[in-house]
Amino acid sequence: MHYYLDFEKPVADLENKIDELKRLADGRDMNITSEIKKLSKKARELRADIFSKLTPWQKTLIARHPERPYTLDYIKLLMEDFTELHGDRRFSDDAAIVSGLAKFRNIPVVVLGHQKGRGTKERIWRNFGQPHPEGYRKAMRIMELAEKFNMPVITFIDTPGAYPGIGAEERGQAEAIATNLLKMSELKIPIISIVIGEGGSGGALALSVGNKVFMLEHSVYSVISPEGCAAILWKKNNTDVGREEYEKASEALKSTAQDLHSLGIIDGIIPEPLGGAHRNYQETAKSIEKVLKQNLDELMTKSPNELLDERYRKFRLMGAADENT
Repeated sequence: MHYYLDFEKPVADLENKIDELKRLADGRDMNITSEIKKLSKKARELRADIFSKLTPWQKTLIARHPERPYTLDYIKLLMEDFTELHGDRRFSDDAAIVSGLAKFRNIPVVVLGHQKGRGTKERIWRNFGQPHPEGYRKAMRIMELAEKFNMPVITFIDTPGAYPGIGAEERGQAEAIATNLLKMSELKIPIISIVIGEGGSGGALALSVGNKVFMLEHSVYSVISPEGCAAILWKKNNTDVGREEYEKASEALKSTAQDLHSLGIIDGIIPEPLGGAHRNYQETAKSIEKVLKQNLDELMTKSPNELLDERYRKFRLMGAADENT
């Protein structure tokens, strides 16, 4: 059973009907193959039509889909010999960020990313993918280890943002993020970052100062969530904002992969299967693998100074404005 979003209801009705027909035919002498094929074709066409005209808010909902593959899923599908490393050597281990050593196509790499968790128990343990300062310090410790042994870094971005709790602020949340931004800009090794779901604020940026930054087709990447933006702009007289305001905020934020690619913020968009990455983990992983291989091969031919210069220019040019307009 799949979890369907509201705008997928027409497809859900058809696919539930297909499943019901399959259950009815199970073990019985019934020939309903042609009917199932007809309904399956109709469902595919309907899904293609819906996904061809998604709004930015709908893309945000897909990026947060509870069945969407997370960092550990991609590590399992793409990497070999993954050995997870824990702790920041200062306070504790943060389960909201996973990190470790692995091999990608026989190339030793360091891989790390946000992990939201599945099921209530794991989500609480991983703090719903919202890292504490020790998570960012752990990530930096592992990236410095990568530089020491001249290993490329691959990061997977998927967080609503850094955890804003009192304890996190007391332990230096802002400083931890700022330090990561600075030190990632100085690492003399290739860094590839991929937004696989929700890229929220500095909590996402702290792991994405890469030579190459990519986004999955239905992922989002923004300084604030649509809900947060809507609450700031339109909440008046203690009245709640709703879907209409979320739609407006999503459109204004320009947070989709398509918007950010057109603005030059990211280097490319990785296609997803029809219906989103959660519909086919293996197909999504193959698309990511193709991008990783192509870009790792290119980046690993460059000198440390070239990597630093290109990374600096990439981020320095973001946000350029024309004074004559």
